Amino acid sequence: MTEYSVEFKSSAEKDLRRIDTIHLESIFSRIGNLSVDPISHESKKLSGSENLYRIRSGDYRIIYSVNHNENTVTIYYVRHRKVAYRNF
Repeated sequence: MTEYSVEFKSSAEKDLRRIDTIHLESIFSRIGNLSVDPISHESKKLSGSENLYRIRSGDYRIIYSVNHNENTVTIYYVRHRKVAYRNF
């Protein structure tokens, strides 16, 4: 199975800086799993977008896209579930 590289947009880096350290270990574990299986059974495709997916990590949502041609996963947002789907 091909391993995917994970890239972070600046918006995701900014989001991660705001998250309490208690939740970061779980979030990074989920992101690490995306490099092995980018579209797992836990991933859900976001309606209204062509190539965005989300995966849950507790009360946080990781919004990302997958490029199968280049074997990359791009993380766009890591936000609390209350605000994760605003401004799309």
